[in-house]
Amino acid sequence: MEGIVKGKVQQAIDQFAEKEVFVHLETTNGAYASHFDENAYNVGAFIRNAKVKYEHGKIVGTGGAFRVGLKLDLGWVYAEGVTDYEIDDQGRLLMAGHDREGRLMVALQISEKPFSHESVVQS
Repeated sequence: MEGIVKGKVQQAIDQFAEKEVFVHLETTNGAYASHFDENAYNVGAFIRNAKVKYEHGKIVGTGGAFRVGLKLDLGWVYAEGVTDYEIDDQGRLLMAGHDREGRLMVALQISEKPFSHESVVQS
């Protein structure tokens, strides 16, 4: 993965618009939180192979972390804190946000084919 290049990511988001695609969305602070504060809660969300069709998508922000939103017919899917991306050899748009230590905090991935059972998140 490489650091976000806003124009390239926007172009990739636009290429998936108005198509039925599969989305992987994951957030986590995992066990990281309790390592630093024993009273902290571990939180996370995970959805894989949600079939959606978005009208349009947008990447916003400046600097290191960005927000990516996908406008659905009846709502939104969005990820905040995205720092890195790649378009892999299968044409999937893989986006992730990592903390200062390189640990995964958020992932948003878009594909025209379902994601396999193995992880495609790359740290």
